Amino acid sequence: MAGVTNTVFRRLCKKQGADVLTSEFVSAEGILHRNERTRYYLDFHEEERPVGVQLFGADPERLALAARAVIDWVQPDFLDLNFGCPVNKVVCKNGGSALLKDTPLLARVAGEVVRSAGSVPVTAKIRIGWSADSINATETSRCLEEAGVQRIAVHGRTKEQGYSGRADWDVIAEVAAAVKIPVIGNGDLNNAADVLQRRRESGVSGVMIGRAAMSYPWIFAEIRAALSSGEIPVPPTLEERWKLICGHCAAEIAWRGNALMAMRSLRGRLMAYTKGMPGGARLRAGLSHLESLGELEDLAAGHLGGLAAEEVMSPGELIPS
Repeated sequence: MAGVTNTVFRRLCKKQGADVLTSEFVSAEGILHRNERTRYYLDFHEEERPVGVQLFGADPERLALAARAVIDWVQPDFLDLNFGCPVNKVVCKNGGSALLKDTPLLARVAGEVVRSAGSVPVTAKIRIGWSADSINATETSRCLEEAGVQRIAVHGRTKEQGYSGRADWDVIAEVAAAVKIPVIGNGDLNNAADVLQRRRESGVSGVMIGRAAMSYPWIFAEIRAALSSGEIPVPPTLEERWKLICGHCAAEIAWRGNALMAMRSLRGRLMAYTKGMPGGARLRAGLSHLESLGELEDLAAGHLGGLAAEEVMSPGELIPS
């Protein structure tokens, strides 16, 4: 998830129980030019392993060169090919999900990267197709398997859907039955109960969590608990949620070395964290102007204190907002 899954957020998810982490997607050209922004995307800590670098592009030879370069540069545990991004600025360059319309080229890209990567495993992320009229995830997955890809993650929407509508887990199940390599299901997994149901019904080897983690990274701990015991643990308290949020910001500041830049970059993430919180709309209004960790801590203390005050007042004493 571009702009979200940097090293700080990945480590946070790892602590909550995520098994395998993947970088933000990186263009092959950025890697070959080794620009400063690309170094930012590729930064990771040893504690994140196993961690993969996700690549996108459409030129088989350039992607193969980029694969070798990134292996030599940062030694990831695996490479992941992005054939699923629906964003137009990526698709218009024939990257991401654009290759779902050209299965032979997609297979060439995968094959060249697999050969260049040598002993480093190559995985891929796809969507079920370009549109409702061209759902080809099973064909695409077989091509990737033949090219030497060792694991496939399938997002259950088409490119044209973007993130609207519902993920089609029937197609994901068809892919899982059609290939011998592990298939990872992705799409509309909002809680541990969803994961238990989808794993049971689809036959996937695992699940990939994306947008749900942005507002609720505790989902990983809940999934792990549910898979091991069948029971979903008690959700974190509001105090625990604020502790993680403030800790995320402190770690981002330490990593970037610039508090103002870090806090501004996190405003969108902070707003996502307020999903499901009481008084979320008012919180988001305050978060939109934050420029320091101290301001965030004051906001958190005020939010917790205000709720505590409401709890001790009788309904007749509450002042309408």
